[in-house]
This record gives sequence, structure tokens and C-alpha cells, in this order.
Amino acid sequence: MKMKFLVSIILCALFLSSCITNKDVVYLQDKGTVVDTLAINAAAKPYRLNINDQLKVSFKTELGQDIQEVTKIFNVTEKEPGDTEQQLYFSGNTIDVHGNIEFPVLGKINVLGYTLEEVEDKIKELLYEYYFQDDVELYVTVKLPGLKYTTLGEIGSSGPKVLYKNRVNIIEAIANAGDISQTGDRKDVLIVRQYPQGQKIHHIDLTDIAAMQSEFYYIKPNDIIMVKPLKRKALGAGQTATQTFTTIASIFSVLVSTYFLARNL
Repeated sequence: MKMKFLVSIILCALFLSSCITNKDVVYLQDKGTVVDTLAINAAAKPYRLNINDQLKVSFKTELGQDIQEVTKIFNVTEKEPGDTEQQLYFSGNTIDVHGNIEFPVLGKINVLGYTLEEVEDKIKELLYEYYFQDDVELYVTVKLPGLKYTTLGEIGSSGPKVLYKNRVNIIEAIANAGDISQTGDRKDVLIVRQYPQGQKIHHIDLTDIAAMQSEFYYIKPNDIIMVKPLKRKALGAGQTATQTFTTIASIFSVLVSTYFLARNL
């Protein structure tokens, strides 16, 4: 009798501790936090360029004026929209360890910490200062060849990912990677972010709507998103209540059989 009671207590404790609840898997739950729209907009401030970012520079002049001259300066030819990542890697401009990009005629231009719009203005200023008259309309566009990031851990698809958008939040990035698995820890998602001084690890709770106010809600180029397994997964009792009940019933059956077998010996 004591044996049955003890086994029942152990199995009940295992059942209660191993079930994954809605609180573990539902994103952006209202936990009493007042979400400020202004704070969300502030978190989405323009990205500032970093080392190893790749840039694609394109240009236009009014009525096609001086296109050949501009082409010589940038040492590029007009490309079709379907450029592959490999083509962009070799034809684009990668920011070096000193924060510079380099053109054959313009030379090195420091862009570390600049926004894309600021780089456009800087290149235009140099072109007008040294090569073009003010009466020539020159349009310079600087873009990142997609927002690149990497996912690892308890997520549908691990590895490098690219989204062709200017702004991407972490929910979109995770959805693009196939979502976090049922056993992934949404309450402590790790973001490894690159800074001029090196890499830093940040944490964000995606089950709390307050995450939308976090400075890490919007991902940046070359971010690494890491999802740890829930501690409950280590118990191996199942991802859902049904799976857990089935596993525990099997364990209970084995224990009871072992108990009666031992009594008959």
C-alpha cells in the first residue's frame, strides 16, 4: 500500500512539472505591462552600419547625364534586380575593420556608425565637390542586400536567413525560420549582436508584450538568435498533456509490474 502511494505521488509530481502550458508558448501575453506606442517606435530607430556589413550602391542622373563618368567612379555596371548573394558579395562594398568602404576614384569613405541615408548624403557631397556641377541632378541609393541573421537551437530551421526588408522584428525573423518548437524557451531568447567593440549577448522574453518596447525587439544585420530548450524537455515526459500522460502511464505500468514481480520472488 505504501509502495502504491509513493509511486502515485512521484508520478503526479512528474506529470505536473513536465506539462508545457500556454504561458510557455503564447507570444506577447498581456502581463499587466502598459505598452507605449512611442517606445515601440523608438526601438525601431534607423540601423547604424557596422563592420562587415555589405552595401550596394546604385545611382541615377537626370536624363542619364554623365552615367559613364559615374560608372567609372563606382567601378560597377548596372545590374538586374535578381542579383544573387554571391554576386552582391563580390560586387558590393563590404565595410572593413576600420569602418571604411572604398571606391576606385573616391577612395576610402568612413561609414561606421552612419545610417544608410547619411551614407547617401556623404557620397553625394563628395561627388558634387569633386566631379559634378550643382546643375546636375544626381541620385545615390545605398542599401543593405537584405537583412541577414542566423537562427540556432529549438527552432524550425537553423542556419543563415535573409529577409528583404528594411526593418524586421524578432517575431517576424522567428516566423521566417519556422517558429520556435514546442519545447523551445520563449521566455529567454538569446540575441548575439555585433558591435564595433565585439559581440554581446542580450536576452528577451517573447511571452511578454513588454518585449515590444525592448531595444532588441527589432533585429539588426548579422544578429544570431539562439533558442534554448525548456528545462521540462530534459525530463522527457512529453511536449503536451496527452504525451505526458501516455509516458507516465507506461512508467507506472512498468513500476507496478516490477513491484508484483519482486513480491512473488
